[in-house]
Amino acid sequence: MTMLNALTQSPATIAESLSDYWSPRVIAEFDDNYIKVAKLKGSLVWHSHDLEDEMFLILKGELEIELREEVIYLKAGDIFVVPAGVEHNPVAQEECLVMLIEKKITKHTGNVEHPKSKSVASQRIE
Repeated sequence: MTMLNALTQSPATIAESLSDYWSPRVIAEFDDNYIKVAKLKGSLVWHSHDLEDEMFLILKGELEIELREEVIYLKAGDIFVVPAGVEHNPVAQEECLVMLIEKKITKHTGNVEHPKSKSVASQRIE
């Protein structure tokens, strides 16, 4: 699927078609940002993005974003921005579809190396 073709489909449709959990895919880009979708289930890993905010829009299902001092509960249609430098861990008890908007330089799990970490290059749909 090319980037141009991805723009003609809904983000939820693209996210639903993904086979791997915690493996975001870039569906569009603007300025210095990527728009990504992902299918989530289970827990990712505690991490932060030192210089970049990370925006989550829930397309389907529910997501908990664990912060050190609280847990943010999100459902379909909700949006939450994790500020730069804030340690967080996304958790989906059941399958959840999300859209993310991030700077192009944002590493999947910040500076934390983890088996679920994905390179920016591997997130692009070709």
